[in-house]
Parts: sequence; structure tokens; C-alpha cells
Amino acid sequence: MGNNDVSTAEAQLALIDAMAGRRIAVVGDVVADEFVYGRVARVSREAPVLILEYDSTEVLPGGAGNAANNVAALGGRVALAAVVGQDDAGRRMVRALHPGVDRSRIVRASTHATPLKTRILAGGIHSAKQQVVRIDRGVRPVITPAARAVFEATSLLAVHDCDGVLVSDYGQGLVTPAFLKRLKTSACADGPVPFLLDSRYRLLDYRGLTVSAPNESEVEAAVGIRINDDGAALERAGRALLTRTKMGAVLITRGSRGMALFQPGAATVHIPIFGSDEIADVTGAGDTVMATLTLALASGASFEMAARLANYAGGIVVMKRGTATVSAEELKAAVRAEAARQTATAGRSRTRSGASRVRRG
Repeated sequence: MGNNDVSTAEAQLALIDAMAGRRIAVVGDVVADEFVYGRVARVSREAPVLILEYDSTEVLPGGAGNAANNVAALGGRVALAAVVGQDDAGRRMVRALHPGVDRSRIVRASTHATPLKTRILAGGIHSAKQQVVRIDRGVRPVITPAARAVFEATSLLAVHDCDGVLVSDYGQGLVTPAFLKRLKTSACADGPVPFLLDSRYRLLDYRGLTVSAPNESEVEAAVGIRINDDGAALERAGRALLTRTKMGAVLITRGSRGMALFQPGAATVHIPIFGSDEIADVTGAGDTVMATLTLALASGASFEMAARLANYAGGIVVMKRGTATVSAEELKAAVRAEAARQTATAGRSRTRSGASRVRRG
């Protein structure tokens, strides 16, 4: 797919409509994202630190929970298979799931402490809140054999009769290559379905899935190639990851530099960032990208069309505070806005070209 001309925009809008009702299984690590908001009062006399006056606290699903929320917000039917603790963080995280998320496959283990990431955000009365510090608790939980057995059994049930599978591996030890092989066999028992992987630390341990979509720093750590602004280094790293993992495609997200899509036997597709590079918050943006990719591929999109749609979703969600989602209507508005921008740009180019020919004449 090339530029977002009228026919491309129409195809993307039709794809967004086709995503409604697709059945997606989201499997893997969940996190409770806690946001504590306060107002800057003064500098402490005890130490050179800010004193914050407490405003409010919000707990939202992170990791696989955020991915499931994004699938539901885009109109998909989603079952979440995960393990949470029978603790306050787990209860609040589950309560914050989108109403469209099927919770029946969530294992609630009394021996498990729900991973909790607390972000302290501060600002003035009339200014945006900025993150001051983050406190992580239980991000490497102990998974008991009993909890693992129930999780694996419920996950195998969750992927039956689905249109796509998204696996979130945030390094908690719940997801393993051996388990993914069984999960893929179960999901594809009645025919192949898109099987996508989001793995933070073990990119090279998984093979032969549909797509992985790491960020640039994760790719650098996996293949040992520093990328930065070096296009040749990006090409080497992307091709090395594609070859070593035997994925159907690898989509590298690059922050303000956009995305790069690698497929076997095809030229690399570079997708510029959508929207402003004045980013508000990148928390959970990768989950939004993965959710959109999964839904798009489950609806029959090509890798490139799915990546371009995911790029829109990522560009929208980073302009929102906290662990956020993107709706189908927001995604449609982004497609229309980009089509209008490209049409206007093409019109200005034609006008300049015509004026140049007149001057030469």
C-alpha cells in the first residue's frame, strides 16, 4: 500500500468496520497500572524534593489487560486469559476492564500478588500532570505450579474458535515457548489464525508466529545492533530478527521515527509517525498497537495495511494521559484526517508545478 489516497482510505475505513465482532483471545501477563495524582504545593524543607497535595488515585489494566481493553474499545469480542491475585490491586484492575472483555478465563490465585506499577504524577492547578517517579511492586511474581496449570488449561479453551490470538509476555514467567506451541496448535486446530506476540525480554525464544512488534530498544537488546538514526543498522537489525525468529513479519516501533515493517522477500516499509511528535504519555502504547494489528489481521488485512492502521492507533493513544485506549470512531477520524491532509498536499504540489511551468513558458 502506498500513500493514503481515496481508495486506500476507503479500504481502511471498511477494514475498521470489519473489525467489529471479531473474536480475539488475549493471553499472558497483566499488570495493575496505578496513577496517583497530586498538585505541587512547595519544596520540602527536609530535602530538595517537591511536596504534593494528593488529588486522586486511578487503577487501570496494563499489559495483556490493556491489550484486551483496546480490542474491546475497537469493537472486537475479547477473552482475556491471565493470572491475577486475590488482592486489592487485582480486584481493582479487573473492575477497570472494559465491559466488552470476557473475564471468565481470568485465574484468581490466592498465592499470587498482582504486579503493581505506581506512577506519581504532579502538576500545578492549570498545568498538565507530569510523572515524577514510578514504583514497581511484584513485577516478577512467583507462579505456583497449580496456578500455571489452571492458566494453561483456561488459555487453551480461550483460543478455541477465535479469529486471532495476541500473547503478551512481560517477563513474569507465565508465558513460555513450549506453552506457546501448544496454544498455537489449539488455536489453529480448525485452520490458521493470526498469532501475534508481544515479548519484552525474550524475542529470540519464539519462532514461526504471524507477527512480533517490538520497539527499537528491545530489538537492539535482542540482536546487539545499535540503530539510532542509522538506516542501514535498522535494516540489518530488522532482517536479523526476521531471519532468526522466522516470523511472518516483524514490525519495529520507533517512537517519533514511526515504524518499520519487515517481511521475507519484500522491501522494508517505513511508516512515518502519525500526528504530532509532542507526545503526552507512551504508557501502554505498545498494547494499543498490538491490539489493532491483531484485529486488522483477523479481519483479512495485509501486513502493511494492518501496520498502517496500528500506526494511526499508536499516534492517537500517545496523546492521551495514562493507560488509554482508542475507539473505532477515533481510528476512522484519523484515517479521514490523513487522507484529507495528503489530498491537500498533493493539490499544493500540483499548483506549484503548474505555476513553475507557467513561469518557464
